[in-house]
Amino acid sequence: MKRWCIPLLVVLAGCRGQASSDPPIHLFGDMDWQPKFQPEEGTSLFPDGRAMRPIVEGTVAQGSLDESEAYRTGKEGETFLAFAPITVDETVIRRGQDRFNIYCAPCHDQSGSGQGMVVKRGYPPPIDLASERAIGLPDGEIFNVITNGVRNMPSYRKQIPVKDRWAIVTWVRVLQHSQHARVDDVPEAQRGNIAKESGTP
Repeated sequence: MKRWCIPLLVVLAGCRGQASSDPPIHLFGDMDWQPKFQPEEGTSLFPDGRAMRPIVEGTVAQGSLDESEAYRTGKEGETFLAFAPITVDETVIRRGQDRFNIYCAPCHDQSGSGQGMVVKRGYPPPIDLASERAIGLPDGEIFNVITNGVRNMPSYRKQIPVKDRWAIVTWVRVLQHSQHARVDDVPEAQRGNIAKESGTP
């Protein structure tokens, strides 16, 4: 290697990582200059001049196919469904508990009493989910409240998928039952465990 090449290499190495306002040199453009339409850009490709094409009528996003109007709205006509139109099992209940604790507990707290952390900081208290009024609501109406909101409660239509909203409804029913349960509701073989856990002799 010639002697003058060594200083040149040192200078080039020293330029690496220096701040510069000049645009970078692209040896390989890759996808940087791909032909594409920007949002709201016009084009002569289509008769209406729009590059952004309208959605084809009847298109349904993946995972968003509604099985029925009642499942999606919680209503049959103008009547709220008395019971959730889903199969309730332990998996659904656990999912409802998880989603409730994420989205609902900040206001309702994890017991559903309406004394969550947001309320303790001045937000108007929501309904006690174990109250007679809440217990008397049909499942479809609770689902509708989650979907569309009511009074100070915002809509959770966009945050919570339909399936999870129904799961939350089932967990609300579990909370209600837990606040009004009787010893007779517990299988006889397990009643002794209640006394042990509560410390009752």
